[in-house]
Amino acid sequence: MKTGNFRTRRKTLAVAVTAAAALVLSACGGSGFSGSEGESAEAEGATDAPISVLIGSSGEAETTSVTEAVDAWASESGMDASVSVASDLPQQLSQGFASGEPADVFYVSTDLFAGYAANGSLEPYGDDLENKDDFYPALQEAFTYEDQLYCAPKDFSTLGLVINNALWEEAGLTEDDVPTTWEELASVAEQLTTDDVVGLGYGPEFQRLGVFTAQAGGGLVTDGEATVNSPENVEGLTFVQKMMNDGVAAFSSDLGSGWGGEAFGKGQAAMVIEGNWIAGAMSNDFPDVDYQVAELPEGPAGPGTLQFTNCWGIAADSDNIEGAKELVAHLTTAETQLSFAEAFGVMPSLQSAAEDWSTQYPDLAAFIAGGDYAQNLPAQQGASDVLAELNAQLETIKTADLQQLLDTLQTDMESVVADAG
Repeated sequence: MKTGNFRTRRKTLAVAVTAAAALVLSACGGSGFSGSEGESAEAEGATDAPISVLIGSSGEAETTSVTEAVDAWASESGMDASVSVASDLPQQLSQGFASGEPADVFYVSTDLFAGYAANGSLEPYGDDLENKDDFYPALQEAFTYEDQLYCAPKDFSTLGLVINNALWEEAGLTEDDVPTTWEELASVAEQLTTDDVVGLGYGPEFQRLGVFTAQAGGGLVTDGEATVNSPENVEGLTFVQKMMNDGVAAFSSDLGSGWGGEAFGKGQAAMVIEGNWIAGAMSNDFPDVDYQVAELPEGPAGPGTLQFTNCWGIAADSDNIEGAKELVAHLTTAETQLSFAEAFGVMPSLQSAAEDWSTQYPDLAAFIAGGDYAQNLPAQQGASDVLAELNAQLETIKTADLQQLLDTLQTDMESVVADAG
């Protein structure tokens, strides 16, 4: 048993906007960049140009928290900085790059990162960060291009197994039954399945089913090679296919829900594979559902999950790159990241902050534990198109010849990897 403490069940996630006093300014402890300790941003080459920050916000809590953090840094540093919320972040970033007047600091998702790095839109500053080695290795990998860490991972999310406690008990299951293997997962899914409830639910996409290929030792790109049609991927998806054909697992869309969290909240699925963002959704939309979170069961190759992240990008055309770097150093301190976690439920990208986060949110600790073995989805230019086609193909997973299905996409991913160099 890895997690799943019934004595510490949670019904809600205490999500609250933090007070500005919780912010500890990085300026008080150095610049955050190698070779510059004790030096002011001005001495390092920062100009007095104002710094604009463009974010894609999940809501008021995120906007308020990021704005407070930026305002606190601006007040301490004496620089002018402001936050704007994008209505369409990729479009607004592209327009800014094209005009030569991009925001100075902004969120960058993994699927856009490689393209921006390749066309010179991003300033590659990550290797200069004093705390570079504290970021999870897989997160560093996600934002490395041509052997350079371009940008600091902002935060991250992983997938875990979310369990409805009431349905669990109704099925006669106990804490000792929380599954740790595929066989145990299939067994409890069967015990939880009734005429009205399916044992396990998940979104109809590789961004959820990919946990099983990871647990089988697979992945879509491995060591720089396309491995879409590997035996490991076939094994992982075959396990999914069997559970679905046995009637103990189902796509959330087949249950009439838009995503796994909705199916879980409505009681359509007794367990779902979802990320730590589900905590906020459950608190807001289904506050009466009692649940617990466990690490995903291990497969034949061991533990496996997927992770999702963004980085703090800095525009290569910024008029104040050094000032922007100082701001990012502040935004990625453990203290600031933990304040973001409290405000809008993200997990800090620094390994040194994991214990504090787990202590503060013990019921969600399984999510951050996955950071030690989480796998990135491929982020090369064009990989998102292959993923989209794979997701379309997975809609027929119950009847598909899985080897043939994956074979059809292998060549496409090989081209993506070849083009990425």
